[in-house]
Amino acid sequence: MDESKFIAVDFDGTCVTHEYPRVGRDVGAVPVLRKIAHTHKLILWTMRSGPELDAAVEWFAKNGIPLWSANCNPEQTKWTSSPKSYADLYIDDTALGAPLKKGGSGEKDYMNWEEVERMLVGRGII
Repeated sequence: MDESKFIAVDFDGTCVTHEYPRVGRDVGAVPVLRKIAHTHKLILWTMRSGPELDAAVEWFAKNGIPLWSANCNPEQTKWTSSPKSYADLYIDDTALGAPLKKGGSGEKDYMNWEEVERMLVGRGII
């Protein structure tokens, strides 16, 4: 594993549908995140806190996806005290250019993991 590669991934609208404070349904993230976790350290990067954050962390564990950390990069304390989590790549449904799928009736759009996987393969990440 390349120890210098960190990927921060949002949760609601990225890994699962938008159903906060509940955990939404998987939107195709699991197989791609498992592949990423083989070669990179995953940081859960979310606005969730308390029991809602615990539920998101549990979602990763139940799906066999190892997390490096949640809402922080422990290694960055060696060189900064910034609260912003350092990562080499951020995957977030609200990012400019994020590939989205249209949500169903009354449902918000969410991450298109088939396209994310193609992008990651193209960049040599997985």
